[in-house]
Amino acid sequence: MTPRRRRLYWVLGIVAGVGIATGLALQAFKQNVMEYFDPTMIAAGDIRVGQRFRLGGMVEKGSVVRTPGTLDVRFVVTDFKHSVPVIYSKVLPDLFREDAGVVAHGRLDGNGTFVADEVLAKHDEKYMPPEVARSLKRNTASVQGPQPGPDHGPAQGTADAR
Repeated sequence: MTPRRRRLYWVLGIVAGVGIATGLALQAFKQNVMEYFDPTMIAAGDIRVGQRFRLGGMVEKGSVVRTPGTLDVRFVVTDFKHSVPVIYSKVLPDLFREDAGVVAHGRLDGNGTFVADEVLAKHDEKYMPPEVARSLKRNTASVQGPQPGPDHGPAQGTADAR
């Protein structure tokens, strides 16, 4: 075997190895990607039972029900057009509250209830995940008109009151 042919085999082997590694990395990323859906998309039937995804929206006022003596909590997530009941059996974040934004990771069961593995609450008055904000803005405008709230009013500390 000539040195030139030997180098060619080495180059081809390296290219093949990099190609295989890239393919495996892309496959791993694809399996770990979790899509975002809002209650309207779920009501439209865009989700299969058991499929893992992220659910985002607002926690409906008056919907949080805790089971005494356990960590189990039930609440309803809404986008002001449709609602999805959620079950969660772990410690909720400190910022979790009614009438606030939330993103939950989990799956839909056969009864149409979202079984959450993780619940994330917005971390301050101004922040909301972009997908949730777009969904709420779209559904609020189409159903109820503009909603008053901390994200829609003037900034704190402005000379608005004269």
